[in-house]
Amino acid sequence: MKKTESDGKVADDLPLGTTPAFARMHKWIKRGVFVCLFALVVEGAFTVPALAIWYGWPQLSFQEICSELMKVRYSDDTMECEYPYPLFGPPEGAAGKDTAEDEWGIQPTPGWDRIGFRELVHNRDEREGR
Repeated sequence: MKKTESDGKVADDLPLGTTPAFARMHKWIKRGVFVCLFALVVEGAFTVPALAIWYGWPQLSFQEICSELMKVRYSDDTMECEYPYPLFGPPEGAAGKDTAEDEWGIQPTPGWDRIGFRELVHNRDEREGR
């Protein structure tokens, strides 16, 4: 076993690919990566429930939320999400691509406004009222 002169660590105890001069830097990079991965997991765990509540989850099921989003996206009140989706079916939304009011180009812009808090519930109730 060889002792290094810079930090007194044994060179054979270092992970593969780490030189004694960069051992401390690799330790801090590894810690930083673990913190970032933990933050991404926590963020992902709260994103889906927060969006479901934003779109109207207790009053709408996940399938109804999906259908309402497709109706807004394709400007077509007949669009519905299929569950379970057919194994060899067309790509999702392929049937409604002709009704979308998007402006296509280098930077496409959607033809619909942002969806407000629980606006999908209001849209569904309004459609059922007609």
